[in-house]
Amino acid sequence: MDLTEWRPFREVSRLRREMDRLWDDFFGPGRRALQPLEAAWAPAVDVSETDDKITVKAEVPGIEAKDLDISLVGDTLTIKGEKKAEREEKSENYHLVERSYGSFSRSLKLPAVVEADKIEATYKQGVLTVTCPKKEEVKPKAIEIKTE
Repeated sequence: MDLTEWRPFREVSRLRREMDRLWDDFFGPGRRALQPLEAAWAPAVDVSETDDKITVKAEVPGIEAKDLDISLVGDTLTIKGEKKAEREEKSENYHLVERSYGSFSRSLKLPAVVEADKIEATYKQGVLTVTCPKKEEVKPKAIEIKTE
């Protein structure tokens, strides 16, 4: 019987590779360890700026305006809401569910100081548009150069 040197780190490395392979086989590539199967849903947003205002457009399809909440704290605009499930299960067996349901929150730091009391929000065809007028001291002012 031959004696072989025991190398514990090699054994740990082999065990790690085997566990990674097991997780990949079970959950699919890239879903290792205790990561959730799906990330929490948050709406995609566009933020644009002009001399007078900052406009935030958020995609929130399938959500009613009454289920949305918009707040401004300091320079952080937060959009919260809830997408409610509309399932009616009568002996249906789901094999795949890709639509997301539940609460969400998206916070954005605005690039300039805005007038909180003049913010307006509109909702049309699944797109929430939040218009934030800039404060006067933030707007750029042209300075005339005098020549002598």
